[in-house]
Amino acid sequence: MPRDRAPDASPLQGPLADLTVLDLSTIVSGGTATSLLADFGASVIKVEHPRGGDPLRSWGPFVEGQSLWWKVVSRNKKSVTLDLSRPAGQDLLLRMVGRADVLVENFRPGTLERWGLGPERLLSHNPGLVVLRISGYGQTGPYRHRPGFGTVAEAMSGLVAITGFPEGPPLAPPIPLADEVAGIVGAYSVLMALHARARTGRGQVIDTSLFEPLFRLLIPHVPQYCALGIEARRTGNHFPDAAPRNLYRTADGTWVALSATSQRVFERLAQAIGRPDLVEDPRFRDNAARVKNREQLDTIIADWMAAHSEADILERLEASGAVAGAVYDVRRILQDPHYAARDDIVAVEDPDVGEIRMPGIVPKLSDTPGRVAFAGPRLGAHNREVYAEWIGLSEDDLDRLRAEGVI
Repeated sequence: MPRDRAPDASPLQGPLADLTVLDLSTIVSGGTATSLLADFGASVIKVEHPRGGDPLRSWGPFVEGQSLWWKVVSRNKKSVTLDLSRPAGQDLLLRMVGRADVLVENFRPGTLERWGLGPERLLSHNPGLVVLRISGYGQTGPYRHRPGFGTVAEAMSGLVAITGFPEGPPLAPPIPLADEVAGIVGAYSVLMALHARARTGRGQVIDTSLFEPLFRLLIPHVPQYCALGIEARRTGNHFPDAAPRNLYRTADGTWVALSATSQRVFERLAQAIGRPDLVEDPRFRDNAARVKNREQLDTIIADWMAAHSEADILERLEASGAVAGAVYDVRRILQDPHYAARDDIVAVEDPDVGEIRMPGIVPKLSDTPGRVAFAGPRLGAHNREVYAEWIGLSEDDLDRLRAEGVI
């Protein structure tokens, strides 16, 4: 059953409004998981070291000295300071654990145990607690003690090896993809564990790594290699199992993404570009033939795209039922009426930097939608609210803990 929800000066609403989450994590993976939970109403208490806080606060770019990464990833969260390496800090955390539903951490395996805060002790204080542990390689296996960072996890997952063009080097993602995907997996894992708790009354420990969620997305790679000896390779913007699928340059110098990987859509594409003969051409008659002759097909489509403006291309393809769209940069995202209509970008007032525009709530729930109430807070902004109002510490207690450097 849900515990007493932590106090919130600006109460959130949403399907998770009865949950309290302790976020001990740093940087992106755990922060993404708890950000998604906070977007939908969970009361997330961000536990940070008193000296400097989460290193994410130091990630640029900055506005008025404030990290924009921090403002987005830690939106809707309360910040408290706590030195978990100190016995008094550990005792205070255990008091919060007794009243929480979920605890999230992404330290190197063994760190919580070294502090005397391993899962066994946490669950002894609260048998219903769900503990999400995110690490580079997981809590078991020969690599478990290695420091884990997203770039290395992306490389190990198999994704980097197949990203890029055949003649070029492998490419790492331009975002912390492993961390963010692990955060998404972590968030839904928490909800699964809470669903199980509703039946059993017991919490549990979730072990997720940075590399495995990405590996899970490479659906056919292991079975096709083991069964057929097919090793996935870099194919640029092609999809190795269907064609055509690529990015094409227009007469305007912009780029259009096109996918016509089903037979019906390919037939519509052929009509739209004035080449109905392609449907009967033995080289392109079905998907297997198109994959085999993709370079010739790409040349035909690319030549047509290069002779037409983006607006003309999209109008013709949309009218025909083919599937295509412009390649957006951030300027086009901000100008796009569909993004605006779906509230995919929201403006948040922040006491430190003024208005911040940031990604909105995903996904959209009809009856219990999420919302962004506030951006990432100042370090320790909610110490009094959490420690005094929720845990019940006195002013003398708070003064003493401050003087000792525990908070």
